[in-house]
Amino acid sequence: MDDKEVLGRINGLVDEEHKLRQQLSQGTLTAEEEHARLKELEEALDQCWDLLRRRRAARETGSDPDAEQAHSTSEVENYLQ
Repeated sequence: MDDKEVLGRINGLVDEEHKLRQQLSQGTLTAEEEHARLKELEEALDQCWDLLRRRRAARETGSDPDAEQAHSTSEVENYLQ
């Protein structure tokens, strides 16, 4: 994935987050359903932002950004632990 594709994925996930909140306010989605899907979206967003940061860092240091791959969700979510 190049930077443009990663940013496109981020925008798609944010759009989905907005739709979920709208569905909740319209009553077409339960709070539990919204919460479960939001957790998945947040993890996917963290994964995308991590990849984008690592691609940018690789570019700044003269490395190949295309060599960077997305880390697993569990790895990204546990960076600070």
